[in-house]
Amino acid sequence: MAYEHNREVLTQIISEKAVIRNVSKHRNPDGSLDVAGNMKLWNDAVAAFDQIKLWKDGTPGYDGRGLLQIEPSIVFVPAPDGKARGTIIVAHGGGFTWRTGCEGFNVADYFNSAGFAVAILTYRLEPYTRREAIADMQRTIRTLRCRQAELGITEHIAVMGFSAGGMLAGNCATHFDGGEESASDPIERYSSRPDACVVGYGAFSSTAFPRAFSPRPVTAEMLAEEQYLSVERNLTPNTPPFFIWQTNSDDPRLSMNLAWQLQCANIPFELHCFPGGVHGLALADGNNDLDINLPHVTHWAELCAEWLEDLGF
Repeated sequence: MAYEHNREVLTQIISEKAVIRNVSKHRNPDGSLDVAGNMKLWNDAVAAFDQIKLWKDGTPGYDGRGLLQIEPSIVFVPAPDGKARGTIIVAHGGGFTWRTGCEGFNVADYFNSAGFAVAILTYRLEPYTRREAIADMQRTIRTLRCRQAELGITEHIAVMGFSAGGMLAGNCATHFDGGEESASDPIERYSSRPDACVVGYGAFSSTAFPRAFSPRPVTAEMLAEEQYLSVERNLTPNTPPFFIWQTNSDDPRLSMNLAWQLQCANIPFELHCFPGGVHGLALADGNNDLDINLPHVTHWAELCAEWLEDLGF
């Protein structure tokens, strides 16, 4: 089966904790974030896999602006039983400035072991725009649909993200199209609508709560962009189901507000707000940059796997 080797590589990376970087090592001696070290860790891990570039002839708009940023790509890992299963696109967090490995590789390993096909997404970060990152995830959805037969997957595709990746997943669950039938690029003929959206501790909205004082004038363009990127402002009857989880120290009003708006729009959802834990837990099993193990919070992944199974993945 295509990309079968990637499962062996993923297993090795997880066993060696190759993408875990303790929070104590996140900063340089001068206090600045060690972005270069972080990016190298991710790039080295991705290089060990057989990758799928999202644009075969070069990513539109990709240039040398983001030092150490490799071109957008996915690491595809087929379902372990060799059967056609639904695919989960996993998007790491990192504030759109760097990449949190445990939210990509470790989460993908868990859901792959649970029986799903997975695709670990490397999307564009700053100084590229949020819209360009959204385009990377949209292209991933189209690519998987275009290559469904080759990859041995079903038509079911979920987007799953954490922190910044969760915001990205929410954006792709509310901004999509059915594809352009006459496009010269066959991938662009496929729909970018996901069948499910999983969001872990994402800051979904810039518009739901009172704006903090800012010395900068707020322009109409800024307000329009905030509206576009605020997930709850863009719900439609065609928005897919959501699975949302967050910890109460991470301001669960964001999750509860999104859940409220989903309920008002009659869009199916499942919401879990855990009393313990902090931002960035990934699986909350100790294999994260915070070295935090919270057995109660780890249940989110099991609950999510059941939820996806019920949706036909």
